Parts: sequence; C-alpha cells; structure tokens
Amino acid sequence: MQQIYLPTINSTNAWLQQALLEQQLPEGVLVYTSYQTNGRGQLTNVWESEKDKNLLFSMLFTPVWLPVKDQFVLSQAVALGVVRFLNKFQAGFKVKWPNDIYWNDKKIAGILIENNLQGAVIGSSVVGIGLNINQMEFLSDAPNPVSLAQITGQTYSLQTCLTELQQTIWQAYLQAQHNPRQIRNDYLNVLYRYQTWAMYQDETGLFEGKITDVENRGYLHVLSSNGQAKRYAFKEVHFVL
Repeated sequence: MQQIYLPTINSTNAWLQQALLEQQLPEGVLVYTSYQTNGRGQLTNVWESEKDKNLLFSMLFTPVWLPVKDQFVLSQAVALGVVRFLNKFQAGFKVKWPNDIYWNDKKIAGILIENNLQGAVIGSSVVGIGLNINQMEFLSDAPNPVSLAQITGQTYSLQTCLTELQQTIWQAYLQAQHNPRQIRNDYLNVLYRYQTWAMYQDETGLFEGKITDVENRGYLHVLSSNGQAKRYAFKEVHFVL
C-alpha cells in the first residue's frame, strides 16, 4: 500500500484534504511525517509529539458503501485496527469512546476523522492518527499521556510499526465493509469502561454510571446508578479519571 513521507508538515490531515482537491489518490494511501507544526486533535485540542519518536499520519478512505447515518462504523473500524496492532505488544489496550486509545487510564493514541459527504453516503474520509511509540517524556499539560516504550520498556522501528499498522487498519476497514455487525461487537469488547461502574460528569454534575451501548450513529448510552438511562453525543459527557 502506498505511503507518502513529508519530513515536516503543519498537519497530515490538512495536507491530504488539500491534495484531494488537486489530484486523484488511491484508497488506503498513507501520508506520514516526522513532525507536525499544527497537529490537531478533536475540536481545538493539540497533539503533542516529539520529533522522530512517534507515528503521525493520515489515511484516505473512500467508503461510498457507508451511509452517513452509519458513519460511526468507520470510526469503530479504525480504532479497532489500532487496538489490534497494539495488543500484539501488550495486552489490555482499549478504545475510550469515541475513538481515543487507552492503556489502563492513560492515552496512547488519538484519532481525528474528517468525512466528506457525497449525498447520503461518505464520498471520502481522511483519518488522522497520532500514536505514541518511543517518546519517554511528555511536556504538555495533557493529563495522562503514555507511549508504547513506556509501557513495554522497549523501543521500536517507526517504519516497521507504520507499515504493520497501515495493514491492520486496512483489514479492519475491509471487515467493516463486509461484516459491520462483527466490527460493532468487537468494538464493544474493547470499549473502555464498558459494563463497569465508574464516575462521569455531564451538565447536571457528577454521577456514577456504566456504559451499556454505542449506537451506529455514535451516541453513547450510560446507565446511571439511580437507574436513569442517558444518551450522549460527543463532548456531552466527561469521563472522570
């Protein structure tokens, strides 16, 4: 599968979105960099990454088979691809809804998906991923970062990891196309805090609850300890760590 290397770039997602306006690119192409000057997370978040220590890349998908109403299936597939890759090195990686990757209560990867709609389906999707591999010290005020090297005590070849991860994500994407029900089940099986009691915070304040489901549209279902069933869109509930 094709890879494009850019030594330094403001954002691999932004570069790939612009490239799509200017040329035809094959599905599955991956754009990666050693350093991003404006790496983005969800909304206004910034992704910290030391130069030449981690994986920073974006992949292109053209899931015209996927209705807009079911677009979260793509998010599930990509997150599963990352978890499946990481679990080869150490057990216990989870997906924190909607698509952050956690080990215990620490964040090792973030995923940013930008969909370009084509009527009722997704014409193209640019998926940006930041995955901490060899970084040993984090200097930003992010509360809980961790790297694969910190977890395992080993260092890794970034190029080898990138190629293996590209293949693992692609395989999960193909599985989503042909068996979305299995993707959904596998996602729930590795969902952080699924069916376990924990503390959350929403607009009404702190409460104890457990995650019971995630809809195809991406909405999170949480059952509070007082028996109230709650349903959240992204950013409407906060995980208390």
